Amino acid sequence: MRLTVVDWAVVAAYFAFNLAIGFYYKSRAGSSVSEFFLSGRNVPWWLAGTSMVATTFAADTPLAVTGMVAVGGIAGNWLWWCFVASGMMTVFFYARLWRRSGVMTDIEFCEIRYSGRPAAFLRGFRALYLGIPINCIILGWVNKAMVDILMLVLGVSKIQALGIVIGMIALTSFISTLSGLWGVLVTDLFQFVIKMSMVIALAVFAVRAVGGIDQMKTKLLVLDAARGNQGSVLNFIPDLNSAWMPLITFLVYISLNWWATWYPGAEPGGGGYIAQRMFSAKDEKHSLLATLWFNIAHYALRPWPWILVALASLILYPGLEKPETGYIRVMIAYLPPSLRGLMIAAFAAAYMSTIATQLNWGASYLVNDFYRRFLKPSESDRHYVAASQAATVLLTLVSAVVTFYLDSIAGAWKLLVVTGAGTGSVLLLRWYWWRINAWSEVSSMIAASAVSLSLQTIWKLDTDKPVEFAWIMIITVAITTVVWLAATYLTRPEPDEVLISFYARTRPSAAGWRRIARLKPEVQPSRDGLSNLVDWIAGCVLIYGMLFGTGKLLLHETASGVALMAAGLIAGAVIYWDLSRRGWSAVVD
Repeated sequence: MRLTVVDWAVVAAYFAFNLAIGFYYKSRAGSSVSEFFLSGRNVPWWLAGTSMVATTFAADTPLAVTGMVAVGGIAGNWLWWCFVASGMMTVFFYARLWRRSGVMTDIEFCEIRYSGRPAAFLRGFRALYLGIPINCIILGWVNKAMVDILMLVLGVSKIQALGIVIGMIALTSFISTLSGLWGVLVTDLFQFVIKMSMVIALAVFAVRAVGGIDQMKTKLLVLDAARGNQGSVLNFIPDLNSAWMPLITFLVYISLNWWATWYPGAEPGGGGYIAQRMFSAKDEKHSLLATLWFNIAHYALRPWPWILVALASLILYPGLEKPETGYIRVMIAYLPPSLRGLMIAAFAAAYMSTIATQLNWGASYLVNDFYRRFLKPSESDRHYVAASQAATVLLTLVSAVVTFYLDSIAGAWKLLVVTGAGTGSVLLLRWYWWRINAWSEVSSMIAASAVSLSLQTIWKLDTDKPVEFAWIMIITVAITTVVWLAATYLTRPEPDEVLISFYARTRPSAAGWRRIARLKPEVQPSRDGLSNLVDWIAGCVLIYGMLFGTGKLLLHETASGVALMAAGLIAGAVIYWDLSRRGWSAVVD
């Protein structure tokens, strides 16, 4: 792609604006650890929620969606659409509890819910495990994707692209260490506007390149014959006889995967940088609204520009060895020269928003949950801010090294991800059942890792094969559940004083805390379980109605599109009415 002086000026202006934001928030971020990591818990819902969306919109996300569409058509997106139910559960059952807990990180939760050495082990282990290896693998993965994009777009070598990426990492790290979460949030908002504007523009030009929507549908129907028994590319629901998504695999995705599996960014009940945004919100209402807006934008508003470009790429570049590169090829060939600088800035924005969040979030684990908790517990806020800045630099350096060796790490990453299978039920129930203790979590982690790794290394089941993936999930979840339930009943419950303190602090539903509720009758627990259930169901209808309704309208299937959109909007009205009725916070007597 040939870039003009004007294009480079646009890219330079983008970087300059991000840097200006970093300097603007420098003094505020340096005032305390709470300001650095949580923006003083004073973030409005629209900013926190948009930051969540921007973070999950990485540079490689449009490419990943293009690859899914190439394999499974539009229905290929069920690999991540299945998490809608999990996201809505976080909104209505957990967002207010997280904000009420008052912790700085989701890992700190371990020591307000549990006690003793097991709780300390959980906190320390997760801080290091998630903060360094998992976080840096994610960073390395995003770095590698950006390297591949730059090689295609700029026509540079891998070494040259890596040099550019290292420079972008350094700039992002500098802004993060300078401005803390405030800088991350505001740059995320700016970056999200650029990203969405440009992917929408590219979708318009891609559809135009294949002759419009109707011509695109006609040409895709011709391509369906070459796909064999895979169902139509335009189907929203997968063909359950297909090789990539047989019935058993689809059932695992929609009935098991979304709640049983821990995965970075989609933790059951919320966690990671999603939890960080909830902690930073002004209050419980803003925490709930931020998470609701994130899920609406993430699932219902954002995917279709990517999908349309992916569909066009199947027509324009059939049979690509790496079909995900079709997105970049469409951009290079069909985006007008006047918009190329903005598109480069958009990819830089997608990349930097993810990197900035991962750096700030990872540093919060290392400083708050390991350094301050176990090494230096009594230092000043200024000391911890300096430590946070040093941790950000450390993660930057480690992630750069990981990028060099990522090809050899890819297999290890696949193994690491599936070790979270089966732990989700503990993460969900620890809020709502007093009997769960630290050993419940520890045993679930150990069992999930041992079972899933054994199935892959000893019995040679492969997560890349859909049926074998389904059986890995089913067996791992079943055995892990038995193990953690046994561990829960074979070990002592947490001390009453710890349970009473947690119950009084978070006020979960009394249904699973009756014994503790009797010990602390003055605490008024949440009594909104049925309302939350109704809102959760309505939330799923809202997301899927808007998602599929938008798709049908874009594909000129007006009647079904209007019906689906109407169902989504009615569900949204039900949620608004219910939350307004009870003041957007938990109902208490």
